[in-house]
Amino acid sequence: MATQKGLLFLVWVCDPVTFRVLPTHIEFTASNVALVNSLNDLSLQNAWLAIGVFDGVHLGHKHMLNLLTTGAHAGSLPAVVLTFQPHPAVVLGQQTDFKWLSPPAERSVLLKEEGIDHIIVQQFDREFASISARDFMQNISRQLGLRHLLVGHDFALGHDRQGDVPFLTELGLELGYSLQAVAAISDQDGVISSTRIRQDIRTGRVAQAGRKLGRHYRVSGEVVHGDGRGRTIQIPTANLELPGDKLIPTNGVYACLAHVDGVSRAAVTNIGTRPTFTFGEQLLHLETHILDLHEEIYGRVVDLDFVERLRTEQRFPSVEALVQQIHADIDQARQILAAWQDTGAF
Repeated sequence: MATQKGLLFLVWVCDPVTFRVLPTHIEFTASNVALVNSLNDLSLQNAWLAIGVFDGVHLGHKHMLNLLTTGAHAGSLPAVVLTFQPHPAVVLGQQTDFKWLSPPAERSVLLKEEGIDHIIVQQFDREFASISARDFMQNISRQLGLRHLLVGHDFALGHDRQGDVPFLTELGLELGYSLQAVAAISDQDGVISSTRIRQDIRTGRVAQAGRKLGRHYRVSGEVVHGDGRGRTIQIPTANLELPGDKLIPTNGVYACLAHVDGVSRAAVTNIGTRPTFTFGEQLLHLETHILDLHEEIYGRVVDLDFVERLRTEQRFPSVEALVQQIHADIDQARQILAAWQDTGAF
């Protein structure tokens, strides 16, 4: 089960989406949930299975996962998810410079929270991609005793994507499983998808991303030593070591919730190159001023939930002008976060 330090359940309801704050920093272990790296490492009978990448575990994914767990557990049968690492689009050359919304360890935690009993993180490479849809499904049937399969409405697997919904439906008659093609979930702007959420994150639309995820977008990192400028202007910041495989919101200033050792506080976070001090620098920094925190937290992990973007990063004519703007950012962040906690709405 997940190891949870100072578990924090904070739930606000915003029609039509329920937003939640994730438990503070979680390490995934597989005591109650079987986590395996290959289909061949798991042997079950009468399993219900959902197949997909599930990057972000957004509201569309959660709809499918709810159908999976509700149906499987009604018959006391195992609910299984088969997902992939690396992302198939990367292996097949369809995407370059890819970053996860939820890297594999985080994704496993999120899947566990949805009630999944077994998670298969299948290693995906060119050899795996060359397996025919029939051979793959025969192996699934052997290993899992497949009873019921859930996929997206536009899903396809196997070499040349032969295993689309009609193919898998017909094959199920032979192999003894039923298939359920799950319709997409939409919001006012279209189908909720990982692609749309990535675009939100890349453009700083973190509030919109949160509505599609059903939770705030989170970036976690260890606090490392910076250059100490924040202390010289009486606004100390925690510099986070950026995860290499996680999509980071675009440069700017954000209102966040910072979780440290089970305690949540409001925070103002800057992502960028700090142009007032280092004009022309290209190295990306993430530094957060955690409000009302008066202790050293070097070496600790901070979980940052991105609530709303306040402004773009900009170069100021003086340090005094920068400080004045930061204090305005802090006031605005307090108001946004207080309103969100009071009403559940952005």
